[in-house]
Amino acid sequence: MAIAEDSAFLFYSSSMASLASHLSKKLKNFFLITLLTTAAVTSEQQCRNFKSIIIFGDSITDTGNLLHLSDPNNLPQSAFPPYGETFFHVPTGRFSNGRLIIDFIAEFLRLPYVPPYFGSPNGSFQKGINFVVAGATALEQSFLESRGIHYAYTNVSLGVQLKSFKQSLPNICGSPSDCREMIGDALIIVGEIGGNDYNYGLLVGKSIEEIKELVPLVISTISSVITELVHMGGRTIMVPTDLPIGCWTSFLTQYQTSNQEEYNPLTGCLNWLNEFVEHHNKELQEELNRLQKLYPHVTILYADYYNALLHIFQEPARFGFMNRPLSACCGTGGPYNFNNGSQCGTKGVDCCTDPSKYVHWDGFHLTESAYRWVAMGLLEGPYTLPAFDWSCPGFDIKNRTSSGRQYSFTTR
Repeated sequence: MAIAEDSAFLFYSSSMASLASHLSKKLKNFFLITLLTTAAVTSEQQCRNFKSIIIFGDSITDTGNLLHLSDPNNLPQSAFPPYGETFFHVPTGRFSNGRLIIDFIAEFLRLPYVPPYFGSPNGSFQKGINFVVAGATALEQSFLESRGIHYAYTNVSLGVQLKSFKQSLPNICGSPSDCREMIGDALIIVGEIGGNDYNYGLLVGKSIEEIKELVPLVISTISSVITELVHMGGRTIMVPTDLPIGCWTSFLTQYQTSNQEEYNPLTGCLNWLNEFVEHHNKELQEELNRLQKLYPHVTILYADYYNALLHIFQEPARFGFMNRPLSACCGTGGPYNFNNGSQCGTKGVDCCTDPSKYVHWDGFHLTESAYRWVAMGLLEGPYTLPAFDWSCPGFDIKNRTSSGRQYSFTTR
């Protein structure tokens, strides 16, 4: 009996082991199939073949709207050389010597450069449309003036841009269902916007405490526009941060001080200004996180322009720039080659011989080289949150650098 029982036990144990092994393989296969299926669905959701780009913002992404809205007798600096000299070889209305971040994104997505809405009366907007006007604010001009911020540049706020977009839809996509499909298939970029609300306040002498009071209002305005775009059918919305204006030539000139404690020892940037921008960006990211939870079917991307640029200021040589690249390529006077009374594009203002070595173009805006690196940081680096798979259609950035160099965008 003992032998029979032992045999039966061994048979039972062997059978259970075989069954367990079989079940284990089944479970492994099940989990593998589930994982692959989930990955495929996630990839399909994230790897969208964008059919167009729709843009709202300010001069960082204006491809010519301000130029075409301006009085021919009072054109902006971007209408004159040396603006546009590096790539387009003529001024296009872009506030740079060449391409902007959005131009590199368009190249990467294999789409045409996005035409300005106000400058293309007979143009085709099937593959992109740009409502950005340089100098634009998030808040309405009337509100800013009620706060004592008088800066006559443009009254085309973010809300005005959205209104223009809505009015244009019948001519772009026809029926409401077609428009909803068009908006859903587009990469929508809202920003950078809000920076001018703060910049104008600083330029007219408002204290940083007064400027901070605008932050929740700016964030709320951006959030409202995103919400409206989602309700209109938007599925992928990129929202850039504000920029590290503590490193900006114009503000370094305006707030120049002998107190070295106000400057970052590595970059030479003004700490207090960058700390303010970090506050804005933190509030923006928290609001985008809230919206993402509210609309889980939509991809809301936090585009970290701030840290992409700060990385360049921290290690300029790594990206092919001169040491301490805080002076303007196109400008005149002072330690930063900037004079607000004699700006780039006006008579007698000189331009550097090699803009690719400069981060700053005119004291307010950046060079094509700097914009290229920011775009690469978003598309191939760690500066888009959540991480987004742009690579599926085999995208690439043209003319990555003048010398073909490549750099890693790993964070420290």
